[in-house]
Amino acid sequence: MIGYIVITGILSLVGMVISNRLKRKFAYYSKMPVKSGKSGRDIAETMLQHYDVHDVQILEGRGMLTDHYNPLKKTVVLSPDVYHGRSIAAAAVAAHECGHAIQHANAYTWLQLRSAIVPVVNIAAKAQQFLLYFALGAIGVGGNSTILLITIATFAITALFSFITLPVEFDASQRALAWLDDSNELGTVEHDGAKDALWWAAMTYVSAALSALVILLYLILRSRN
Repeated sequence: MIGYIVITGILSLVGMVISNRLKRKFAYYSKMPVKSGKSGRDIAETMLQHYDVHDVQILEGRGMLTDHYNPLKKTVVLSPDVYHGRSIAAAAVAAHECGHAIQHANAYTWLQLRSAIVPVVNIAAKAQQFLLYFALGAIGVGGNSTILLITIATFAITALFSFITLPVEFDASQRALAWLDDSNELGTVEHDGAKDALWWAAMTYVSAALSALVILLYLILRSRN
């Protein structure tokens, strides 16, 4: 139990550092206007039209850094700062989320796979909350191996999902940066800023994937011992 607490504490600290770095980058690039003067919504509309994607709605969401693409509803949801913002950060994030919409339109394999396993992942994530305590207890006293195996299986599912997410996110960023470059929406300096912002956003997914893997390996090794 103590080992698990130490590991999760360290991983949480790393995640917090990366998250805070992302927030600072977003705040910094939010103060740098784009030469086109377009808002995040304008960027999203222009990019979707360029790729002949006409069945996706662009909506304004709530909160900060809550931007996402919903493949079931076919909506690009942009946080207020991105939706109305006319900055490098707003352009980068809006283009990234549209990258997911284009993946969907092109039947991108990794996105399809991620979407297909979402229901199973949701069940596994909820089950972890109840199983983990009993599993750690089973490790400590050599107890019920069935509970332990089920717990490991749920963590394996969520870890797999985290790693499937990586190519989806990196590809969306590549699509966004390529379009921003080809369309001349951003100048050279602006493009470098967008790339930097998206790189730190991607690091949050890398951190989450590595955290999921480390915890999974910890449970497996403890169970073998």
